[in-house]
Amino acid sequence: WSVYSKPVPANGRELWTLFLQCSCVTVVIGGLFYNWMFASLEYSWHLSTAMAISFSLLLLLSLFLVHPARCVFSMIMPTLGTKQGRKLLLSTCIMIVVVNVTPNIISNIKTILQVIKCICKNSSESLLNSTALLESASWEFGDAIQENVHSVNIYRPMNGHFQFSLLKNSSLIYQQMHLAGEKIGRDFLAVEVLVKDTVRVGNKLVAGFSMLYLCFESTWYLKNYLTNLRFDNFYITKKLERLAVDRKAAHLLVGSSKNLIRPTGLKLSREEVMLCLVQAMLLTVALMLMLVVMAMDHFAFSVADTAVKKAAQFSTVPVALSIKYNAKIGILPFLLKLLQLPQEELPLQNFERSYHHYLIFSSAHCRISPPTPPNPSVLLVVGLLFCILYAIIFLETYAHRLCRKIAGSFFESWEEKRALYLYKKLSRKH
Repeated sequence: WSVYSKPVPANGRELWTLFLQCSCVTVVIGGLFYNWMFASLEYSWHLSTAMAISFSLLLLLSLFLVHPARCVFSMIMPTLGTKQGRKLLLSTCIMIVVVNVTPNIISNIKTILQVIKCICKNSSESLLNSTALLESASWEFGDAIQENVHSVNIYRPMNGHFQFSLLKNSSLIYQQMHLAGEKIGRDFLAVEVLVKDTVRVGNKLVAGFSMLYLCFESTWYLKNYLTNLRFDNFYITKKLERLAVDRKAAHLLVGSSKNLIRPTGLKLSREEVMLCLVQAMLLTVALMLMLVVMAMDHFAFSVADTAVKKAAQFSTVPVALSIKYNAKIGILPFLLKLLQLPQEELPLQNFERSYHHYLIFSSAHCRISPPTPPNPSVLLVVGLLFCILYAIIFLETYAHRLCRKIAGSFFESWEEKRALYLYKKLSRKH
């Protein structure tokens, strides 16, 4: 670390050591940068490789040749434990949920619609086929009527059969159902593509802005550290303790313990604790929203799975059509009635038949995609990332302290000036 934080290497050995350190850091960061662009932001591997190589070469030159750049880059690491790091992790969580959960919900909704389409198609086909039963019954019944008419040899109608035309429109019904199903499928596909593209573009913008802001925040901290002696200068450092001991004023540090903080201690001020609690509440709201989305995924799968199972268990509904027809002929019924004589009727024909049909609501020929269960690894990864986010909230204060420690190790002479300024300030107050 002493070689890495030096402004200028003292000899050739330190120069090669610095180059080796910068090369190792560059290789690791370049690999992480490629994986971040390709896996998380979903760029093409050509663009991800080109960007990773260019970024690695630029990073190597900056770290090796520019001393403040090494300081800024070193402070970026603990800065990831601050608000900007939380934004990056939160955007990663959102991307994971949208890419893995949203398509699953839409897929299960499609399965439910396929079940409904299958039931409608089979029930309509079965209902239309029942018209064939009516047609068959009507022809047989019409034949029985025609036989009676022929037997008495009186005026005969041209045709005693009923005419059915419902079967001619079955193809039109199938066509309309097919068009409706295709339209629903296109609408869902358009919604899925729109959601994915919107979240992907938004995630890229947030990720790019967060990375730029990380560099800006580290640079801003270093600039204030080097130009303002009062900036973030309330720590009891070793230089301050040594300075107080040398000037026989150690009592200044003891009397000011309430206002000063040891950078290596775990003590948090009341304001820092309250800020952490507020940020934890805001993070909990984001967690609840993601849990709602994942609960919708489980609910959609449960409904789709139940719909598929129940549709396969639908029993056929038997339909029976019974026709009972008695034909009789009376001999001079008007005259017999006028004379109040008993009427006699001669039976011509008895027609009694039953026709059976079955209404079918489900069929094994239906094209129903199986419901997709939720991916348990998504919940595990999101839970792990949120544990890190909650930890980052309470580690943010220590990350700021680490940034001050890094800046002090890179600019030791300036750290001595800051310690002297704080010592004089405590002396004036005393």
